[in-house]
Amino acid sequence: MVAILVATLLQILGGLSDLYVRGTDAYAGYAMAASSFFALASTLKRGEHIRVTLILQRFKGRVRRALEFWCLSVAVVMSAFFAWYAWDMVYWSWEFESRSDSMDATLLWIPQTAMALGMTVLAIAFLDEFVEIARGRDLAQSDMSADLQHTE
Repeated sequence: MVAILVATLLQILGGLSDLYVRGTDAYAGYAMAASSFFALASTLKRGEHIRVTLILQRFKGRVRRALEFWCLSVAVVMSAFFAWYAWDMVYWSWEFESRSDSMDATLLWIPQTAMALGMTVLAIAFLDEFVEIARGRDLAQSDMSADLQHTE
């Protein structure tokens, strides 16, 4: 977030003083993408992601637990695939020395690494949630704690 601020300020100050700083718009975009991906796992663990509770809250007991396992299983698999392919993209960008099309000509593997790291941490967070439910964490308790966090 600080990098976005710095890039934006450089653009503004550059415009006021007729000094153009190359690539500031691209770097602001890279920083915005990085901050979004780095926030995914934290947001999940705080219970602030949009979830399927609209459907899950209608069920109790074994059915609810089975649906929760299913949802978390799908989330673990999908986030793991996304992380895998994000790292694959980083590798190929590094291998071919791909550069951005903007004036800064940044090596793309550098900003792509932030996305791959963020997705990897999100996959780990989903796996952690899955393990917690498998160990018997009370679903109603986790719903109440998430609701309390939203009201604070």
